Amino acid sequence: MHDQQFSFDVNACKEDVWAVFWGKKTGDVLKHDNLRIDILHGGDENGEGLIRHCEFPVPRYLLSGGRAQSWEWLTQVQPCDSWRYDAIGKPLWSQATGWTRLEALDQNRTRIHFRETYHVFNPILRFFLEKKVHRAIVKDNRKKMQIAVEYGLRTGAHKRTESAE
Repeated sequence: MHDQQFSFDVNACKEDVWAVFWGKKTGDVLKHDNLRIDILHGGDENGEGLIRHCEFPVPRYLLSGGRAQSWEWLTQVQPCDSWRYDAIGKPLWSQATGWTRLEALDQNRTRIHFRETYHVFNPILRFFLEKKVHRAIVKDNRKKMQIAVEYGLRTGAHKRTESAE
């Protein structure tokens, strides 16, 4: 099993950061760089039970055209604070669990903490490919997530969510 953890700070309150991540509805599609996320089910009023389908790049040697997919279920949602996801991915059939937590540093700054574990089911593929594939998947994750959150804050995605309610 492999584990990745990182944190980064953004210039926004927890509620605005939360709104960038949340407030998505069934049928919404989010695209950023070479990542695509389809919201299959929006979950309850807090997002508990949200189900998403993700497509993202992987090494071409996996013979999937350089693309992978995961199906993710979000649970343990604590509004404006934290959430967990459990995922099943392919082409290298795997399981991932991720946790995101928001920490208020002051009135207008938030630290985002992220952790993900990754485990390939097949023991032979796990031995030969798990470390290498996980390293490729998580490469630049912190930077990409920070860019996406800052973009959402800059473009007012969190304000559109509030005004839609």
